[in-house]
Formats: sequence, structure tokens, C-alpha cells
Amino acid sequence: MKTTITFFALLLVVIPLRSQVSFKTLVPQQPLVSGESFQVQYIIEDGENASGVKAPAFYNFRFVAGPNTYMGSVSTVNGMKPLKNIVYTLEAMSPGKFNIPGATIIVNGKTIRSNDVQVEVISKKEAIRRFKKENGISNSDYFLRPGEDGYEKIRQNMFVKMLVDKRSCFVGEPVLATFKLYSRLESKSDIVKNPGFYGFTVYDMVNLSDKQLATENVNGKIFDVHTIRKVQLYPLQAGVFMVDEMRIKNKVEFSRSVVNKKTEQKIVESVLGNNDMEMPVAGTDVFETEISTEPVSIVVKPVPDKNKPTIFTGAVGHFTIKASLANNKLSKNEEGFFEITIGGKGNFTQLDAPLVQWPAGMEGFEPVVKDDLDKTKLPLTGSRTFRYPFVCVAAGIWPLPQVSFSFFDIDSNKYKIIATKTIDVLIGNENKKVQVLEKPKTSIAETSEKAARTAGIVVVSLVLVILLYWIFRKKEPEKLVITQQVQELASTESLLESAYAALPEEGNKFYSILHGIIWKFAAVHFDLSGTEMNKEALAAKMNLVDVGDDVKEKLFQILNQCEVGMFTDAILENDKEVVLTQSKQVLEKIRSALL
Repeated sequence: MKTTITFFALLLVVIPLRSQVSFKTLVPQQPLVSGESFQVQYIIEDGENASGVKAPAFYNFRFVAGPNTYMGSVSTVNGMKPLKNIVYTLEAMSPGKFNIPGATIIVNGKTIRSNDVQVEVISKKEAIRRFKKENGISNSDYFLRPGEDGYEKIRQNMFVKMLVDKRSCFVGEPVLATFKLYSRLESKSDIVKNPGFYGFTVYDMVNLSDKQLATENVNGKIFDVHTIRKVQLYPLQAGVFMVDEMRIKNKVEFSRSVVNKKTEQKIVESVLGNNDMEMPVAGTDVFETEISTEPVSIVVKPVPDKNKPTIFTGAVGHFTIKASLANNKLSKNEEGFFEITIGGKGNFTQLDAPLVQWPAGMEGFEPVVKDDLDKTKLPLTGSRTFRYPFVCVAAGIWPLPQVSFSFFDIDSNKYKIIATKTIDVLIGNENKKVQVLEKPKTSIAETSEKAARTAGIVVVSLVLVILLYWIFRKKEPEKLVITQQVQELASTESLLESAYAALPEEGNKFYSILHGIIWKFAAVHFDLSGTEMNKEALAAKMNLVDVGDDVKEKLFQILNQCEVGMFTDAILENDKEVVLTQSKQVLEKIRSALL
């Protein structure tokens, strides 16, 4: 009897020990910095029977990623115990003290909740202040001590980096390239050369105009970090391709007296040149340097030949496909629209239109492409819609066939084929009525009157041009420029006529025409010719006129975009109509400033 009681007593002790589950919440102990990400960990110890993990709502934080689950074990006095770590990545949004609730799990039918935790979020400015206070750092980088080498100080406190997320990829698999300028100095920087992305389709995520600024700790020093450019590069073919350097010219100012000044940086693109004649402040020295990124080679592998479908056209990523009709009831010869939408993530900018096998009696035409993409995601996420116009000559119910699409899935390293469902379109017996507008009749008298008015306008315009020529021909060059405007460039609209006409053109013809128009405008308005037709000379001329930094910067961005469109096969972020509208606005602002 005593033995039995002892056995049951031991059993009562052992069972709770074996079923004891530890569930706790862990967060970083130090203050978090607003705008930066951190991890919340929910750790289950000895939880073999645990299930149904339920995370709380993370108020006051932006969800970044998760849950990511990691399995392991931990050594205890009773031997090894299994360990499960469930991790969520969040971003601190604003300064303050916030509560992060515990998560819940189910163990043997009972709900167990982990502990709540509190975190402190501080601003970037406060983080820098605390760091300097704890490490005894004063802001002395603006001060150049006697005998101190200014160029060496620049080398230690200012540099530019190109960061890529991978050095090897498949054709169509994106490479993320980020260009960052690190500085602790008072400086003016001019990007004099952008890198070449030969062999890649380029999709911009961040540009200089986004003014993306952060701080980073590099070897114990806090640097201002400017993201100059961030792009997704989609390889077009297999091989080894080089992303060459970005070059930046810098003018760095130092004080010869002890000044506790917050240093700032100004960054422009092909604007400062060699004509920034601003005099240094008394008691300061200005040093000029040039820094550049290191070229990076990317090894691009071909997608496998094994099991490659015959309909594969280069799509890489993970995609879905669906078909729809703008209107499923049409008349004979009435134009309809068949839409194929490919969604998901991958190299959208390189997707070709799927082949549609139109039934006999139905005629289809080339599709119009519309993108709805999130440029903040890598790879590109969203959808591309192909809108096929079609007509049918006979009444009845017409089934539009399945449309198949193949892609290479990077995650599984396998080809996949997806297809739409068949859709029926009803074609009625009536013919589509086309309204023909009758051309109004014009009498001989009206025709003669219009011709006379036109001739009068031509004569008056000619006389005006001649008068302006004689009035201004002996004046200074600035006045002569205005005469040339009247003679050659009546308005921005007429100047850009050929660019408007080239909008439907394929390839780089539009960008070539627009590039030539802008330089023609620059030649006439700024009296440029011959070897002066370059960006540095144009920047120097524009600096003499109160045009505005934003207008100058936008003009050079448009010129760079035109050059990318002319000399590469890149698919640019802004469509041609947007670029043309921006060009019109910029040229009108320059014309107004000159007049």
C-alpha cells in the first residue's frame, strides 16, 4: 500500500514537470529609434503540445515581416527541451513609450498568454544626442585644426557606396542596387556621372529628388546617409555585366576656428560644375575632391533549358492570370476589348503580351498595355493588363479561348504554366451604326474671305519679324536671343509639335526627338553653339539667370532620361506623355524667367 501511494505521489510530481510550458515575449532592451525596424520574439519552451499561436494587434507600429518560425532546443537540469521561436519584424513609427501585448497559444485545450512588454521609441535626433553623450563625442568635424590635412579628413568622413543585394542571378531575376553618400561634413556635392546599367532593364525606386536621408553608425561614428539612387536591375541576357562607377565632385568647407556647428550636405546632379563661384565665408577653407563607387560585376545565369515550355517568353517570378471582357454583349463589327491581367511579383517590365488564338470570324489587334505596380517592392509587385481590341462579323455566342502563360519560379527553380478560363461573348444580329459627320459646305465667298484673312496674318507676322530684327540687330546678345525666339520658337506647343507626333512611336525615336528639341531650345535661349553644347556649359549659363534650382534640376533629369531612352532598351518609370508634360512646364518656366 505504501509503495502504491509513493508511486502516485511521484506521478503527480512528474506530470506537472513534463507539462510545464514556458511562453514569454522578448524585445530589445535598449530604446528603439523612430523609423527603424526591430524584432518581437515569442519563445515557447517545452511546447510540444502547443498549437494555435495567435499574435496580438501591433498598434502604433508598422508591420514589416513575419511570422518567421525557428526550431531549436535548450539545455536544462532535466535534459534537453524543445524550443520554438516565433519572430515578427516591426517598425517604430513615432517617439513615445508603447505596450506590446503578449501572444496566445493552446496547450492541452487551455489558452496560455505570454507576458506584455513595454518599449521606448526615441527620435533619430535624440538617438544621436545620447550616443554622443555616452561616447564623449563633440561635433568637431567642421573644425580644421592647425596642421590637420583637410583631404585626409574628407577621406575619413565622406565616401560613397554602391550596395547590391546579390552578385549572381538568373536572367529576369532582379538585382537591387543602392547608391549611398555617407558624410559628416559641410559639403556641396555634384553627381557628374551616373553609372551605366548595360545589359539590364532599369526600374527606379528612389531618386535624388526623393531626398531620402537617414543616419548610420560606421565604426563608432554617426554619418548622415543620403540615398542618391535605388534601382531594380532586371538582366536581359546571360553573361557577366559590369555596373560601372558613380562619380561625385565635392566642395567641402572647414572652419579654422572652433565652431560647434551642425554640418549639412547639398547634393545636385550635373548642376554645380566648375562654375560655382560662391566665395568661402571668412575664416573657412574649401577643399575640392572627387569620390566614386567601385564597379560591381553581376554574373547572370541563363534559365534552365530542361523542361522549358515552348510558350515561355522570359517571365521570371511568381504570377497569376485572369481574363475578362469590357463588355460581353456586342453588335456585329462593334469593337470589343478582351483583357488579360497578369498579377503577382517578378519582372513585369519584361513581360510580353500573351498569344491569343482568335477564332475564325473574329479579328484581334495589338493590345494596349497598362501597369499597376508598386515600385517600393522587390521584385516589382502588382499587375500588367493587356487590352486586346477585337471585332466579330457574325452573330452568335463566341467562346474566347483559354490563354496560357508560362514563367520560371525562382523559389522552386521550376517552370509553371497557368491559363485563363474560357469566356463567351454574345454578338447580336444588328450591325454597329457608325455616325458620319457631314462636312459643312463652304461658299466661294467664305473661302475667299478666309484666304484673305490668312494672307493678312502672314503679311503682318512677316513685317513684325523684320521690324524686330532691325530694332534688335545691334543690341546686346541677350536682346538678340529674344528676337530669335520670335523668329524660330513662337510657343512651347509649336516647339514640341514633333515630340507630340512621335508619342505613338516604338523604341527610342520619341526620346531622340525630345532630346534634340531641348538642346535646340537651349542653343537659342542661352546662345550656345558648337562645343558649348554640353551640360556644364548649359548649367553655367542657367546660373546667370534666376530660373530656380528646382527648374534646373528637373531639366537635367529630363535630359538624362532622354539619354537613357535613346541609348538603352530600359523601360522608364514615367511614360512618354508624363515626360512631355514635364518638358513643356520646364521650358515655359525658363522662357518666362528669360523674358
